[in-house]
Amino acid sequence: MRRHPDWLKVEIGGGENFVKMKNLLRNAKLHTICEEAKCPNLAECFGLGTAVFLILGDKCTRNCRYCNVNHGIPTEINIYEPKYVAQSVKTLGLKYVVITSVTRDDLQDGGASIFHDTVNEIKKNCNNCKIEVLIPDFKGEIEPLKKVIDSKPDVINHNIEVVEDLFPDIRPEGNYKISLKLLKNIKKFDKKIKTKSGFMLGLGEDDKQIIKTIADLRSADVDFLTIGQYLQPTRNHAEIEKYYTPEDFNKYKEIALNLGFKHVESGPLVRSSYHAEKTWTSK
Repeated sequence: MRRHPDWLKVEIGGGENFVKMKNLLRNAKLHTICEEAKCPNLAECFGLGTAVFLILGDKCTRNCRYCNVNHGIPTEINIYEPKYVAQSVKTLGLKYVVITSVTRDDLQDGGASIFHDTVNEIKKNCNNCKIEVLIPDFKGEIEPLKKVIDSKPDVINHNIEVVEDLFPDIRPEGNYKISLKLLKNIKKFDKKIKTKSGFMLGLGEDDKQIIKTIADLRSADVDFLTIGQYLQPTRNHAEIEKYYTPEDFNKYKEIALNLGFKHVESGPLVRSSYHAEKTWTSK
């Protein structure tokens, strides 16, 4: 494992809110992508009382080379999960919540019905809470996407993850064009919903490919964009090919803003849901 540059150092978690969040999640038997994916911002976000809830279990049916989430045979769906998540959101007094999931290609609707029910339960229990969902590609099928849209979350996020040329090696079970089409279709069905996507740098892409990805996402009518540094979770994952500097990330942020994105989070430690609430205030 390579030694990270100084600008990637983060603080170890602690404090009252951090402990409260950990205990609440364990008691409710809920998962967060913050923990499963070893997010470097976990300490900061838990300390602020925010988290990204991971629904549909903790095992993914796909095996992307950058991701630390467990893959294999998934567990059965917990039909009470939407209620548990909504109750946790209420207990924490969250004003902005992000709901994501593992990819469940084994399910007929890809888990869209659980996304739909979770959004509705949060709305019933927390009137003033804005809701962002971070969804899988649903294999490009329209009906599961429409089911999520019908629940009317405030933001629908789907990450492109890497530049197109890296998909065969890094995301062999994904499809760049399917992901772009999914993002574009959201606005076709409901123009009021804000859309969001993000990708990582450091896996072997070049400047031209990065700029093309930014332009492709804007062409798909995506409103909000996140760009962050890839960090290798374990020795078994794809290696880091390059560390980008904070100046590099600022350059790509300016390019994205000039193309018309409403809000851009771009930096070495940025992850898809980092400071997610800021996107809403920038809409």
